[in-house]
Amino acid sequence: MAALGGDNPQGAAPAASENHSVRQILRSSSIIGGASVANIVIGLARTKVAALLLGPAGVGLIGLLQNMVQTGSAVAGFGIASSSVRQLAEDVGTQNEPGLAATRRALFFATAILALLGGAVFWLLRTPLAAHVLGDANQAPAVGWLGVAVALTVVSNSQLALLNGVRRIGDMARINVFGAVLGTGLGIGALALWRGHGIVPYVVAAPLAGTIAGLWILRRNPSPGTMDPSLAAVRRQIGPMMRLGISFMLGAISVTAALLAVRAIVAQRLGTIALGHFSAAWMISMTYIGFVLQAMGTDYYPRLTAAIRDHDLVNRMVNEQGEIALLLAAPILIGMEGAAPWAIRLLYSDAFGPAIEVLRWQILGDVLKIVGWPLGFVILASGNGRLFVMTEALGVGVYAAFVWLAVDWLGLPATGMGFMLMYGAYLPVVYLLARRRTGFRWRPRNTFAIVMVFAAVALTALAGWMHDALGLGAGIILGTVSGAYSLSRLSGLGALQGRLSFMDKAANLTVNKLLGKRSASSYPD
Repeated sequence: MAALGGDNPQGAAPAASENHSVRQILRSSSIIGGASVANIVIGLARTKVAALLLGPAGVGLIGLLQNMVQTGSAVAGFGIASSSVRQLAEDVGTQNEPGLAATRRALFFATAILALLGGAVFWLLRTPLAAHVLGDANQAPAVGWLGVAVALTVVSNSQLALLNGVRRIGDMARINVFGAVLGTGLGIGALALWRGHGIVPYVVAAPLAGTIAGLWILRRNPSPGTMDPSLAAVRRQIGPMMRLGISFMLGAISVTAALLAVRAIVAQRLGTIALGHFSAAWMISMTYIGFVLQAMGTDYYPRLTAAIRDHDLVNRMVNEQGEIALLLAAPILIGMEGAAPWAIRLLYSDAFGPAIEVLRWQILGDVLKIVGWPLGFVILASGNGRLFVMTEALGVGVYAAFVWLAVDWLGLPATGMGFMLMYGAYLPVVYLLARRRTGFRWRPRNTFAIVMVFAAVALTALAGWMHDALGLGAGIILGTVSGAYSLSRLSGLGALQGRLSFMDKAANLTVNKLLGKRSASSYPD
C-alpha cells in the first residue's frame, strides 16, 4: 500500500491522469469559485447594510433566526439532499439511465412532502420556539413565518442536489449568483422599509430567492434522467435515500443544534451585543473561503462517490484535492489573518471591534477545516452513515462544550478558540477513518504544505496580537510568498496554461528570489 496516492515514475499515463484530474479540480473551483466570489461580495454588501441599519444586536438576532431556519430545514429535509447526491452520482457513474430517472422522481416527491410537513410543524411549534430560543413567547407570530423559510430551504437544497448529482456545475453557479442578487434586493428592501420589523422578511428572502432561481434554471434546462419511471422503481429509490438521509440529517442537526447552543450561551451569558460580535466573525469565517469548500461539495464529492471502490484512485483524489485546496486557500487565509481588524471594520463598523479576536482564532481553525474536509468526504462517499454522524457529533460536541465551560472565564474569544479546537479534534479522527477505509496516507508534500500554512497563519496571528499593523505586514509578506509558491506549484502540476504562463514565470522568479536558488519543485514530493 506504499504506492497509494503516490507518484508513479514508470510511465507518462499516471502523470497525464493526475494533470487531467488537477485541471478538473481547478476548472470546477474556478466555476464555483467565481460564483462564490460574487456571492461573497453580494452577501457582504447585504450584511453591511444590516449592520448599519440594525447594529450588533440586530445582526445577532438575524444570525439566531437564520440558525433556527437551518436547524429546522435540517430536520425537515431528512438528509435527502445529501443522500440523493450520492445516488445520482452513482447512477451517472454507471450510466444507469433508468435509475437516474427513478432517483430524480423520488427526490421530487420526497422534497414536496417533507417541505410541506417541515414548514407546517415549524409553524405549529412557533410558541415554544419563541419562548425557549428567543426568550420571548410574544415573538411567536414572527417565528411562525420562519416556517416558510424552512420549507423553501428544503426545496432549494433539493434543486441544488439534483444538479450536483448530475455534475451540472455551471447551472449550480447560476442559481447561486441569481439567488444571491434577488435575495439581497428583497432583504435590503425589507430592512430599508421596516428596519427591525423587516428582520424576518430579510431571513425569508434568501431561501425564497434561491428557490425561484432554481425553478427558472431547471425549467430552462431540464436535467438528464427525464424518462418516465414506474412507481415501483421510484419506491425502490426512496427507501435507500431515506435510510442514508437519516444519518445525514442527524449529522446536520448536530452541527446546527451545537451552533444554536453556542449562540444561546453567548446571548445569555454575554448579552445580545456580544452575540452580534460573534455573528459578525462567524459570517466572515463561513464566507471568505467558500469557493474552496463549495468546489469540494460540488465536484469532488460526486467524483469521489463514483470512484469509492477503487482505493488507489480515491487516495490519489484525496491528496490532489487536499493539495489544490491548500494552494488556493493559503494566500487568502494568511491575508485575512493579517487584515482581520480592517475586514471587521470595513464589512461591519467600528462597533464590531470585539469580533476581531474571535475571527483570528476562527481563521486558524479554517486551516484545519480545509485539511480535514477532503478526508471527511471519504466517509460520505462510502455511505457509512453511522461514522458520519459520529465524526460530526464529536467535532461540534467539543466546540459547544468548550464554549459552555470557558466563556465565563475567557469571554467572547472562547467562541473562536472553540472553533479551532473543533477542527483540531475532527481532523485526526477523519484521517484515521480514511486510512482504515482506504489505506490513505498524506503525500510528503501535502504534510509539508499543511505544516507550513498553519505556521504562517499562526505567525501572522501572533504578529497581529502584538500590533494590528505588524499583523498586516506579516500577512502581506507571507501571503505574497504563499501566493507565488502556489502559482509555481500549480504550474508544476501542469494546471496553468496559456494566459497564465506569465504568472508561472513571475511566481518562479519570486520564489527563487525569496528562498534562494532552490527551485520550487524541490519541495518534498
